[in-house]
Amino acid sequence: MSRVSRRSLVLGAGALGVAAALPRGAVAQTAASHGMSSFGELKYPKDFQRFDYVNPMAPRGGRFSSQLSQTFGNQAADTFNTLNAYVLQGEGAAGMNLTFDSLMVRALDEPDALYGLVARSVAVSDDGLTYTFTLRPQARFHDGSKLTAKDVAFSLKLLREKGHPEISEVIRAMRDATAPDDATVVITFAPGRARDLPLTIAQLPIFSAAYYGKRDFSASTLEPPLGSGPYQVGRVDVGRSIEFERVRDYWAAELPTMVGQNNFDAIRYEYFRDRNVAFEAFKGGAFTFREEFTARVWATGYDFPAANEGRVVRTTVPDARPSGTQGWWMNTRRPAFRDPRVREAIGLCFDFEWTNKNIMFGAYVRTASFFENSILKAIGTPSPAELALLGSLRNDLAAEVFGEPWTPPTSDGSGQDRALLKRADALLREAGCTRDGGLLTLPGGKPFTIEFLDSSPALEPHTHPFIRNLGLLGIRATIRTVDASQYQSRLKDFDFDITSRRYASGMTPGAELRETYGSRSAATPGSNNLSGIADPAIDVLLTAIADATSREALDAACRALDRVLRAGRYWVPMWYAGTHRLALWDVYGHPAEGPKYDLGAPAVWWFDADKARRIGRD
Repeated sequence: MSRVSRRSLVLGAGALGVAAALPRGAVAQTAASHGMSSFGELKYPKDFQRFDYVNPMAPRGGRFSSQLSQTFGNQAADTFNTLNAYVLQGEGAAGMNLTFDSLMVRALDEPDALYGLVARSVAVSDDGLTYTFTLRPQARFHDGSKLTAKDVAFSLKLLREKGHPEISEVIRAMRDATAPDDATVVITFAPGRARDLPLTIAQLPIFSAAYYGKRDFSASTLEPPLGSGPYQVGRVDVGRSIEFERVRDYWAAELPTMVGQNNFDAIRYEYFRDRNVAFEAFKGGAFTFREEFTARVWATGYDFPAANEGRVVRTTVPDARPSGTQGWWMNTRRPAFRDPRVREAIGLCFDFEWTNKNIMFGAYVRTASFFENSILKAIGTPSPAELALLGSLRNDLAAEVFGEPWTPPTSDGSGQDRALLKRADALLREAGCTRDGGLLTLPGGKPFTIEFLDSSPALEPHTHPFIRNLGLLGIRATIRTVDASQYQSRLKDFDFDITSRRYASGMTPGAELRETYGSRSAATPGSNNLSGIADPAIDVLLTAIADATSREALDAACRALDRVLRAGRYWVPMWYAGTHRLALWDVYGHPAEGPKYDLGAPAVWWFDADKARRIGRD
């Protein structure tokens, strides 16, 4: 289970997208354009007919069914109790993004380009602070009512005021959204707004002003909302499953940005409170698409009749995106974790080499960077461009930032590397910790205890050896597994010592990083800043990323940030694979060459009736 980025909150469950915007001044334009990108590059011309990665002749029909594998916003991993996924209240259902349209949508084979959906074009003022979107006159909500500029302006202001913090905090620099007529939306931004904010805005869901004018948007609800997207809510079994039905007369079905997509008659998400139960359900055919995140199951679990007979097939798909930041996050709001020497000592107790060999069948590579598996990862000593950013912050940064970036050490693979544990013990003593009867005490005399908080026991085999090594240093650590609702509540209130999480990252990071690493988000309940990072130097680098006006400047700023974050020892990095491991009941078709920066399922996949008949699932 992973946590997608704020940008994917805009796109919804199962999407790991990026969103960026026109840099101020650099590509400002007065002529209307059919698309936008971070630095002005657009692969597809104005008259393009479809995206290259879709099959325009894809058949329509059948059902796509899957377990929720990625969460965003207020979603929980194993249950839901509301159909409002865009606010802080409640546990939101998967797939609600399918019911709403947006001004523009991503091209999944470009790092950050957007093309028109509800908006047919966009014009940008010379100062980059006013964006004027012209809407398509045929845009409609599911009840047949016209989708107008008034709905767009209403939605943007509603999300800014009442939306989930992963949205509201990011779009705060949107000054206003107005509708001078039904076909025109004018969005203005405050000076100094983040580079990517306009494209973030362009991907937000559009709500009906008439519908929500009679309802409390911030409340939990099980009433299916009025949307305009390719699907609408169908059968709902609260906490167990939700199904979406394809809108047969979807107004945008033949647009270039929609051709070859939304091919399933129904999309269904299943919920399970236990991963083993979920796998057994998949083996029995309760759902037909599974992304496998457990190396042990991938290596040993697919010896069952349907797999042996070829009715279930397995495949790996390369993942060209940054692998994201997966690890155990230490809550620096708590006194025990405020000293980076203590945090480093804790990290030294995790033996990745032993864990990878004995628990994960050697399937993974150790994560070192906050931008792993990408060109944004810091390598070697800082480049001149990085030094230009870091130099002005030298007095506020650790000396190691200016050398090779910190990388977790390689253990001897024994499970209890004495050299690393000795080093950890020395760091704890330097930080003022002492021993009392075999137990480690913090500088104030309080026993050093740690609770690993999680909502699933899936990581317990990996965490128990980690805990044993902590015990050798006199740290009493335990695992607390709670239900999804309590877990979400505790995370919202930052009521934990250490918890695990994976955050996805795109090729063009921007202002959304502030929501994970910025000082303001450290004090915002429900934010992604689990570690409570509040460092003015990091804030400066986050601004440099958000304001970068070229890809070269962005790369340098990300690498500089990577060095500083790694020097802070805020997390114990886990692992990554760089591929998608998919197990499928053999009923699906998909383009021979999928999108480079997204798996593309279910968006551009389809139900293959011939395959389904062959395995008896027609």
